[in-house]
Amino acid sequence: METLALRVQVPAFAGATLPDDYAELLGAGLGGICLFGTNTAAGEESVRSLAAEIRAASATGGWDPVITIDEEGGDVTRLEALTGSSVLGAAALGAADDLSLTEETGRAIGTRLARAGVNLNLAPVADVNSNPDNPVIATRSFSRDAGVAAKHVAAWVRGMESTGVAACVKHFPGHGDTGQDSHVALPVLDVDLATLRDRELVPFLAAAEAGAASVMTSHIVVPALDPELPGTLSAPVLGMLRDLDFEGPIVSDALDMAGASATRGIPAAAVLSLRAGADLLLLGPEKPVSLVRETADAIVAAVESGELPLDRLQDAVARIDRLLADLADSAESSSDRLGDPDPDPGFAKRSVEGARRALAAVSDLTGIPDLTGARVVTVDTAANIAVGDVPWGISPDLVLRPGDPLPDLPDVPLVVQVRDAHRRPEVARIVADLPGVAVLVEWGWPGAYDPGVPRLCPQGYSLPGVAAVTEVLRRSGWTR
Repeated sequence: METLALRVQVPAFAGATLPDDYAELLGAGLGGICLFGTNTAAGEESVRSLAAEIRAASATGGWDPVITIDEEGGDVTRLEALTGSSVLGAAALGAADDLSLTEETGRAIGTRLARAGVNLNLAPVADVNSNPDNPVIATRSFSRDAGVAAKHVAAWVRGMESTGVAACVKHFPGHGDTGQDSHVALPVLDVDLATLRDRELVPFLAAAEAGAASVMTSHIVVPALDPELPGTLSAPVLGMLRDLDFEGPIVSDALDMAGASATRGIPAAAVLSLRAGADLLLLGPEKPVSLVRETADAIVAAVESGELPLDRLQDAVARIDRLLADLADSAESSSDRLGDPDPDPGFAKRSVEGARRALAAVSDLTGIPDLTGARVVTVDTAANIAVGDVPWGISPDLVLRPGDPLPDLPDVPLVVQVRDAHRRPEVARIVADLPGVAVLVEWGWPGAYDPGVPRLCPQGYSLPGVAAVTEVLRRSGWTR
């Protein structure tokens, strides 16, 4: 039971090398490791070396590890956290509405992950972002329309899994129609069952039909199914996923998030999640080995007390083993792909063309004034935890933060960059108070907000998005 209790856990540590105590845990049966920014900051070669260390440590106990990461493209990237993603994110892909480009993007990310030694990608996002004030999903969603989101989720999954890297579609049963971030609160999805089936579940059904290997839970309460427990801990919610004939592992969202463990702690949340039907438990970033052991002890105690049936724990491990066996079947071809070149230059060009279409879909491209001599001003705001501290926007001449006094500015046009100004009144006030604003570039969700000047909405940050915005600005005389 102690081994089984380790097999279902996937924690994370800090740094680009495997700590000795984590190596010992992997040899004892730890399910795997989730990689975050501190693990990937040294570059892809370093990640490949770290993945090899993880595999070697697991091999001492005869195990195959899950090595997983959040690589969604666009705003959420770990491998390109220092430079910004070289591929379009979900919202831009949905707006461009080119399924071949979406599939190609999934394939490009998968190829890179396979080369780095990652075998499970915690992506794509299947949430339908029907609430424009959503603080955590937003541009990570392919669309506010369930049908559009569904077809792009399926295409992205097909592309990703063609590389031998498993997809993990998230956040079941749907985090899109919420107004809070489950990292710091417990959101409520207050819709009836008909809406849930006709909107939230549609992309997950499409993902399952496309062969998605796993599905991630969400820490949100769905009163129509369970008025008390968040989905990650709720048997009715996770049972609905099994009712959709999905047989792969159910992966918990990180259990250190407030929506799961704020009132009960991670070990208790782990037991509840397993009992509800989850199979693979993500613990969150930079966790000490002591927490992993404490969580394993709680799982064993729950089995011994009868709170958690032993066959439920065994079933969870069996589902993980089947996933790992499927991945092992493609290990040889994945190894071959380590020598593959980066995606062809045509993919980069197609990505920029997709960024142009996404920009045109919701932007005001008329009436942009002469931008000769224009300065770029960034109104900087903290990103949500899922996105993290990564670069965004065009390189600015000036950075302002809410609360800063407005500086004396030269009498030149201003290109002002923001994120989610429609739901951040403090940002809207700065934009209104700045003299000479000529263009607003909205890098977040294109919510309803009229700045009184032309607005460019690339629908998430990416390097192709920067190229598309830069083209528009230069056509109007910006020369930097």
